[in-house]
Amino acid sequence: MTAQPEITQRDLRNRSREIMDAVENGQSFTVTRDGHRIGELIPLRRRRRFVPRGEFAAMSRTASDVSLEAFRDDQDATAEQETDDPYAR
Repeated sequence: MTAQPEITQRDLRNRSREIMDAVENGQSFTVTRDGHRIGELIPLRRRRRFVPRGEFAAMSRTASDVSLEAFRDDQDATAEQETDDPYAR
């Protein structure tokens, strides 16, 4: 694991645009004040919007089989069986 560069609170204030651009591009920083570490600036993890077809196919090959009957039994066990009649109140 690579050590994060340390920046002072003053650097963060004076060079905020440059530092935030670096964070946006994946760089992390440790922020210091009076020589003491006080926090970290780390990029947010970006969620993928889709799974590539090849990766999905590979995951599907190793997935366990789903029993349709067991799935329906689970639904029946958790779903409310009676309809709610709003006029019965």
